[in-house]
Amino acid sequence: MIRKYCIPPDKIQELVSPMGYCLASDKITVDGRKVGFMYREKREDPDDSGWRFLAGDETEEYLDNHMNFMMFEVNYIANIDPEIIPFLKHKIGSEYERDEKTGDFIRYIP
Repeated sequence: MIRKYCIPPDKIQELVSPMGYCLASDKITVDGRKVGFMYREKREDPDDSGWRFLAGDETEEYLDNHMNFMMFEVNYIANIDPEIIPFLKHKIGSEYERDEKTGDFIRYIP
């Protein structure tokens, strides 16, 4: 499957310093949706930032299919949704969701 990403590589600006890769849903990187849910977990390797980005409405079936996700430099996701930038230095275990009413990120409470 060939993916067509929402922002071509030649249009990417450096909005954040290199911090490693992240895992992001195709709903963000292909469909161009804003981040609806993000969390930071322990790194899988030294190049992993630990950040995981979702649109927020992915079904269990969607989440179970690894083909719906790709690794990206965190900067690429920041180009799609710059509103994530203030949260990127937050510690492992941080979880945020976008408030449906205000559109702002709030701490996720399960």
